[in-house]
Amino acid sequence: MGTKKNFVIVEGVVTTAYPNGMFLVHLDNDMDVLTVVSGKIRYRTIRVVPGDRVRVELPLYDLSKGRIIYRHPAKRNDDDDFISATDQY
Repeated sequence: MGTKKNFVIVEGVVTTAYPNGMFLVHLDNDMDVLTVVSGKIRYRTIRVVPGDRVRVELPLYDLSKGRIIYRHPAKRNDDDDFISATDQY
C-alpha cells in the first residue's frame, strides 16, 4: 500500500461533468481542477453530479489534476417534504 503523504486533500463543488468520466471541480481556494472518480466510489456506484460537494485528493507534483475520494451527502430540507392538510384537497 502506498502512503498518502504526497497528496493534499481539499474540498470543492463539482461544476461540470464530462462524458468521459471526468469532472471539473471548483475548489474552496478558487482553483479549478480536472478530476476523476476514485475506484472505491466507482465500485460502490456512487453517483457524482454537478452541484455535489466533494473531497478531492491532489498530488503535490501536479495540482491541476486530482481524484474525487468522497462525496458529501446532500442536505435535506425537511420543509419540502411537509404537506399540509389544506394542500391535499
